[in-house]
Amino acid sequence: MPAVSRRAFIQHTAAGAAAAAWTALAERAVVASPYGWPIGCQTFPYGKAIDQDFPGTMKMLSDAGIQSIELCSPWYSEHNFGFGSLNKITAAEFTRVLSDHNLRCISSHVDMTELTPEKLPQTISWAKERGLTQVMVPSLDGPRNPTMDDVKRLADRYNAIAAESKKAGLQQGLHTEGFELSMVDGKRVFDLLFDLLDPQLVKFQFQMSTITSGLVAADYFTAHPNRFISMHLQDLDMNAPVPPPAPDGRAGRGGRRPQTPIGKGSIDWVKTFRAAKAGGVQNYFIEMNEQLMRESVPYLKALTV
Repeated sequence: MPAVSRRAFIQHTAAGAAAAAWTALAERAVVASPYGWPIGCQTFPYGKAIDQDFPGTMKMLSDAGIQSIELCSPWYSEHNFGFGSLNKITAAEFTRVLSDHNLRCISSHVDMTELTPEKLPQTISWAKERGLTQVMVPSLDGPRNPTMDDVKRLADRYNAIAAESKKAGLQQGLHTEGFELSMVDGKRVFDLLFDLLDPQLVKFQFQMSTITSGLVAADYFTAHPNRFISMHLQDLDMNAPVPPPAPDGRAGRGGRRPQTPIGKGSIDWVKTFRAAKAGGVQNYFIEMNEQLMRESVPYLKALTV
């Protein structure tokens, strides 16, 4: 029998345990929501709670009706977003806690600083050991006023990162905020990236709150079939007055309109989910505070498309 490295053993064990946990969940409950997709939650709003009590936070999400989570990597703690405790939790313990609370995790956000040639192998290993299959990048982190050369350079870099990730069985995906909403020669960077990023290597993750910047998810899903992999769900009242900017001059994460529970705002969710199928979307994650998340779950459970 050939020798098995400790890392290979951990990866195999963690991935197998994650798959077993999800199978058990599917056997115990009928997965609700459109297409039977698990009701997911992006954990960014709960990073500091995860630092204080990872098992307790997972229990809270499960009790609220969440069936799948998307992580943020432990390096987010360097920006005071929490998640540092994930550095102290082994892959086996991570998988056990999720299994205890009937949760699945196949995706995580990582920062571009974690995907440099020096750090990419470590990031890939971290993801594989936890049974992840998707790695999402919040932004390519380009300059505030980019040139076309800047956009092409960053796209080439991300294509190379995605190629290496694919060899390890990981799908790279680009989120839609920040730099991607900037303009170059009268065109939005996000729109340019559909031509510059290799569709065989890179998928996109749509941020629903970018409707405040004129991006309508259903339109993008229809115009770019099979280019997407997931969505971050927020609903917003687009008829409400625009609040004043924050003291630091920024409108804040999540857009310039007040958020509402899913189904109580301005987004047409039936149209969105129908188009999402054509767009290639495979999963979604609510990304809102606990109260809005809890109020959104019943709508998603009952939504039919």
